[in-house]
Amino acid sequence: MKKYIFSLKRKAQILGALVVLTGVLVGFTYEPTTNPDPKKDKVLVGVLRYILKNGHYEPKDIDDEFSEAVYTKFIDEMDPVKRYFIKSDIHDFEQFKYKIDDQLKREDLSFYTYVMERFELRLEETRTYYQEILSQPFDFDKKEKIEMNYEEMDFAKNQNVLIDSWRKQMKFNVLNRLQTLTAIEEDKAKEDKNYKKRDFKTLEIEAREKTLENINDFYERITELDHTDWFSTFVNCMVEEFDPHTTYFAPRIKEQFDINISGKIEGIGARLQEKNDYTKIVELISGGPAWKQGDLEVGDIILKVAQKDSESVDIVGMRLDDAIKLIKGKKGTEVILTVKKVDNSIQKITIVRDVVELEETFVKSSIAIKDGKKYGVINLPKFYIDFENPNGRNSGSDMEKEIEALKKENIDGLLIDLRNNGGGSLKTAIDIGGLFIEQGPIVQVKYRDNKPSVKKDSDSDMQWDGSLVILVNELSASASEILAAAMQDYNRAVILGSKQTYGKGTVQNVIPLNKYYNYPDDLGAVKLTIQKFYRINGGSTQLEGVRSDVTMPDKYSYVEIGERDQKNPLGWDKIPRASYEEMDFYKNFDEVVNNSRQRISESDEFNKINEYAIWLKNAQDNNTFSLNFDTYLEEDKKHQSEIDQFKDVFKHESKLEFRSPEKELPLIAQDSSLAAKREAWHENLTKDIYIDEALKVLSELEPKKNNLIAKK
Repeated sequence: MKKYIFSLKRKAQILGALVVLTGVLVGFTYEPTTNPDPKKDKVLVGVLRYILKNGHYEPKDIDDEFSEAVYTKFIDEMDPVKRYFIKSDIHDFEQFKYKIDDQLKREDLSFYTYVMERFELRLEETRTYYQEILSQPFDFDKKEKIEMNYEEMDFAKNQNVLIDSWRKQMKFNVLNRLQTLTAIEEDKAKEDKNYKKRDFKTLEIEAREKTLENINDFYERITELDHTDWFSTFVNCMVEEFDPHTTYFAPRIKEQFDINISGKIEGIGARLQEKNDYTKIVELISGGPAWKQGDLEVGDIILKVAQKDSESVDIVGMRLDDAIKLIKGKKGTEVILTVKKVDNSIQKITIVRDVVELEETFVKSSIAIKDGKKYGVINLPKFYIDFENPNGRNSGSDMEKEIEALKKENIDGLLIDLRNNGGGSLKTAIDIGGLFIEQGPIVQVKYRDNKPSVKKDSDSDMQWDGSLVILVNELSASASEILAAAMQDYNRAVILGSKQTYGKGTVQNVIPLNKYYNYPDDLGAVKLTIQKFYRINGGSTQLEGVRSDVTMPDKYSYVEIGERDQKNPLGWDKIPRASYEEMDFYKNFDEVVNNSRQRISESDEFNKINEYAIWLKNAQDNNTFSLNFDTYLEEDKKHQSEIDQFKDVFKHESKLEFRSPEKELPLIAQDSSLAAKREAWHENLTKDIYIDEALKVLSELEPKKNNLIAKK
């Protein structure tokens, strides 16, 4: 059976790997950056070029335009913050700008070799820059600023300009630490009247020493990367020009991709990505310690890690594997994370490590009590399936069981929460869609140059024939969009959430490269886009996503986070509509939708959330910072006061009551851990303004019975 991937998994490579903080780590053995096997590199390029040309859904011509794109991307990957190369380097590199396509066709790697040799030279030179800069105190009275919009910034015109750029960056790093140290001294003085604060000079020296230590560690780690790591970066600059979800996995990274996280694993329950010098939260595992604790969010950056009763360790610039070793730990132990939030505030977050149960990534349900009536709430974190075990758990059969149990409790409506669901199995999306219609198409799937294949629900049974609401957000993607789109096209459900979902309408297959070339060593694998899927109304979800019937503002409303914001996404298009019957299912669909829209527009809470989203976007767009100590403190104080205006923006209190279904009560009685998880979930549901509004919509919907109208 082919293993199709319908999910949002960012590229997994050494400079940006997604790793579950569970303690199951794949080690790396590093070698010098010299090429151990030139033949293997050439074979790898040749095999990938063949597969991309013959297997990709929308292959690109390997021409001068492609060459220029690979050239630009590789230079950017090697020096994203303009820290190493200077103008003369770029001038030298430009001889290859329109030759890479021809080189790739000959398996000629001259461009890669030339850039890497220059990079190693500049890397060694810059080591002396920061060491000399940090050996002397900075003048924090000087009125100057640092610009950190690196995408728009040009390369330094010479080494003197580059050294000054390093000076400003080091000064900014020291300034950040100095501010923190100063605040700590103030707090100590407030707590202890007899405490003598350390003077500014002493704090400045400590801040410079810590910065130097941190940058030294970063250089040590970057010089440990071997040829495979660097060459994988180059290869991905080639394959990712086809689309953002086509990715090369080097053998070690393929091992990480294949790690099975089932079973009991100790950690905080989060996925991290190494982004430049920073460790960023990209996902919280549903039901894990970080998810239950509630303060850590997607987009947060971890700056420091401390064990209970121990000093904090700065992890800025630290390799991801090393950061993970500090964050993971035994169940019941505490880890204290110093985190830069998405609003740029700095917080300390204490999380008690626990066993991260895979069970919590499965579907789960709750009974909501509203105005004396009962409604089912089902949370589906992903569309899971066990490809190796046909009898294993999958989201389709699990969803069917949950609905059956809820029906026995005589619920008056069903809410399905697909927020943050990045996708998964196409089959289970079709199976779940079939639970809410009698029979008919759910999605259309198309290989390149082939006619669309209509994937149908052939079971004539409609397991749930009552009111249905589906909750989505900007991170609902792929299979989530298939389900939401199908229910919208049938007029079967009200879709509530963000203006539009993520917009990933493509299908990937992971292909081992040795399958195409009998090479003695492992060549790795490629995650290749091989299909697009379409709504049954003919429109693609690619880029467009699914537009909600009722739009609710959230913190991501103005953030560039969707497929349309990625580089090289496939385009939107349309195919003929499938043959299906729209359902005249509700007596008052339009009325309910309009009521909800009006409530949201008149809601002080939702309006405040929208204000926060606008402020957050503006704050993230600010890339200029003062390097004058007093001005920096003033700007930070102003920023903090702005943050304080929104500190209660998501503190919603509903009058709703939530409890576990009857079928789960015996399990909860026997399992205190499960009981605690459900209690935490139910408490979060009572504070969730989106769940509250979705249940209001659900309570107003009035289904018609036995009244289906064909509108072909």
